[in-house]
Amino acid sequence: MSAPRRVIVIGAGPAGYVCAIRLAQLGQDVTVIEREALGGTCLNVGCIPSKAMIAAGSLMDRVSRASVMGITVESLKLDLEQLVTWKGGIVERLTTGVGGLLEKNGAKVVMGEATLLGVDRVLVRGAEGERTLEADDIVIATGSVPTAIPGFEFDERHVWSSTGALSPDRLPEHLIVIGGGYIGLELGIMYRMLGSRVTVIEATEGALPGQDADCVKVIERSLKKRKIKLLCGSFARGYEESGGRLEVRIEGAGGENVLECDQILSTVGRRPCSEGLGLEAAGLVTNEQGFVAVDERMHTGVANLYAIGDIAGQPMLAHKGSKEGLVAAGVIAGKAEVFDARCIPAVIFTAPEMASVGLTEEQCTERGIEFRCGRFPFSASGRALSLMETEGFVKILADAKTDEVLGVHMVGPEVTELIAEATLAIEMGATAEDIARTIHAHPTLPEAMMEAAESVHGMAVHIFERR
Repeated sequence: MSAPRRVIVIGAGPAGYVCAIRLAQLGQDVTVIEREALGGTCLNVGCIPSKAMIAAGSLMDRVSRASVMGITVESLKLDLEQLVTWKGGIVERLTTGVGGLLEKNGAKVVMGEATLLGVDRVLVRGAEGERTLEADDIVIATGSVPTAIPGFEFDERHVWSSTGALSPDRLPEHLIVIGGGYIGLELGIMYRMLGSRVTVIEATEGALPGQDADCVKVIERSLKKRKIKLLCGSFARGYEESGGRLEVRIEGAGGENVLECDQILSTVGRRPCSEGLGLEAAGLVTNEQGFVAVDERMHTGVANLYAIGDIAGQPMLAHKGSKEGLVAAGVIAGKAEVFDARCIPAVIFTAPEMASVGLTEEQCTERGIEFRCGRFPFSASGRALSLMETEGFVKILADAKTDEVLGVHMVGPEVTELIAEATLAIEMGATAEDIARTIHAHPTLPEAMMEAAESVHGMAVHIFERR
């Protein structure tokens, strides 16, 4: 049996800490370097806290609509300070858990700023001074940070990043969100549910650019119904403070105008944390976007250096980073591991929720793939009706010749959970008939997946389809 390899993992987010734990499980000598907090962006200021606050907004929204069920709640009020405290408790529990798992598995944690000194040494600057660590292998998992645009630099006072938006000290009266992608819409809808007036500024001609067009239409209708103003083909050019209010200059097809608000949230994207790492000292270069190129083994092509998570390229998703961490750990430990995922699911916690995996109709057409489309609306689902959540549908795309599932796109109640079945189906090479013939429990939301699979062949039972 070979001696354990000394491995340094730079970054303890969903990519880094997962990689470190798996390395420890595989008997390697692991040290994790983290400059801020265990759990990274996802657990501290991203996925987890945002979904906690979105859940609170969704609960308030459902309670406000419960009178149709015969349930009336008078004087529904929000204690924002308590909400933020509750959210913080969830974050603390999970980050403490990550620390405990690293310790119990034998991984060492060093807090500080890491800089590469070469392919086998890392300088760490921490509260206790500087120290140099040596390693046989180094895994770079430094994540990403929000991107600012000119005129809207983050001060977390007038202009929030997504981080600032998750720790508010007040509820904005009118929130202007710059960016109609998934982060902007998730947080914008959340604040609308909590009671703010919301306007979204999007540079492209529609919300959620790049997502399934039919699903996006449902989201845009929902925004309108919730009285969230969506200004497409528009650009935010700057703002000024006047009399305690913020005046935002907007440029669109009709020229330039000014919108008044009391809070700005900028969510135009994220960029990888690759600056200041000393990559050049190790012979590494990044592309124009700041990403480090890797192969299917997560190897950078330079000696014993690996990169995983956001810094390793799109899509910048926590679950993609975690999978890459498992692959890198296996490779370092001598396992025959490769990143060979056929698909990576995307989930968006808007209202209604949206989830996609695999090819879109546009991508199938671009690739010359003949396909069939099956679709089942949640308005025909007994479970959705009982939840008062009937917006949306499940859509399945299947190869017209082989019936193999190519892509699944959903918008509606709890589709962020339902997408797992679709992902497994594509990974296993399942056909629409395989899904249709699988007995799904009743009454449940996943029945919509079964019915959409039947619809691929024009045989859905609970909707009428002309044949």
